[in-house]
Amino acid sequence: MEEKEAFRKKHLRGKSGPADSIRSNILVKYIAKELFLYFFVCFLFFFVVFFVNQILLLAETILRQRVPLPSVLKLIAYCLPAIIAQSAPFATLVGFLMCLGRMVTDNEILILRASGQRYSLILIPVLIMGILISIFSFVMNDYFLPLGTLNYNRMRTKIVQSNPAVQIESNSIKKMKGTSLVIGNAKDTEVDDLVILDKSSNEMRIIVAGKSNVEKSEAEGVLMELNMDDTLVFLISKNEKTNYDVVHADSMKLNMFESLINTNSQIVSPREMTSYDLYKSIQKLRKENELTKKQMNIYELEYHKKFSIPFGSIFFAILAFPLALVFGRKDGQTLGLIFGIIISVMYWAATILGQLFGLRGGYDGFWMMWGPNIFIGILGGFLYLRLRRK
Repeated sequence: MEEKEAFRKKHLRGKSGPADSIRSNILVKYIAKELFLYFFVCFLFFFVVFFVNQILLLAETILRQRVPLPSVLKLIAYCLPAIIAQSAPFATLVGFLMCLGRMVTDNEILILRASGQRYSLILIPVLIMGILISIFSFVMNDYFLPLGTLNYNRMRTKIVQSNPAVQIESNSIKKMKGTSLVIGNAKDTEVDDLVILDKSSNEMRIIVAGKSNVEKSEAEGVLMELNMDDTLVFLISKNEKTNYDVVHADSMKLNMFESLINTNSQIVSPREMTSYDLYKSIQKLRKENELTKKQMNIYELEYHKKFSIPFGSIFFAILAFPLALVFGRKDGQTLGLIFGIIISVMYWAATILGQLFGLRGGYDGFWMMWGPNIFIGILGGFLYLRLRRK
């Protein structure tokens, strides 16, 4: 009798197992589909925000200098990988919060729980989507972003060479690799007041000119020529600042070289490298031991940034799941949008502060870049464990 009962239970389990598996697969696909839909809509939203702030304003400035439209469109295209890589993590947070919040408000989560489904069934598609979005964002950030940056710098150099007035803007300060230009009133290629601070050599040069004219140069490696009238030059020794020379000239010509804006140079910046190339460069620089700790931290900071920002989608997914179930009982979709934008702004601010502390303060690049992600992951894990206990 006991053997028959055991056989009957085993037979029933064998019949119900596939049915449960099918139902679980359908539910996982349904949740993943909803998550992707909300993610895509939020991705378009953040893409437009970053596009307007970072691209259209730049294009407007260049178009004002009568740069050809095809060149402007190419500059915009080269900046798209950076915008896509930045938009994906924030779209993950806001989209997942809105989607799961809507499911809680519509009692879909309650129905799943009442039918005997565990929270892990909902968590699985959330994590899968977070991982897939992170991989996509990492590819854009690690391969297409360096490629776009290199092409952007080359195109920018060609634009400046063909029209040097692009670099000239009234009442502005232009910083270019050890040289700063303080520009007064400017119209087309003419500048009324110009001050140049040059720290690129052993002597610091301060050049003051009454009127200047910016011209295109035919010489190889020269970005532009500055023909200055009524010029005053101060030469100050960096070692002995009490020693200085003063030179006055009625007219003076100054060549601005391409290396000032770090384009077409043999030195590739960390942002222009893939994670693999950057890792090899860091290992090589450590062996050579020629850079200071602060300079090395610039490379290490950029290396960790290539991973921390794209894979932030996984940490946002971990946080979005329990957070949506906590506040989503009433109008979860709207609250998800509000909370998502607030957390996104805080995360963005933390990332910028981390870069500033890492570059200027010399703090460890790993903690400056991964700190916000680790905090979000711990908070999400804590809320999930608390949710399961309830």
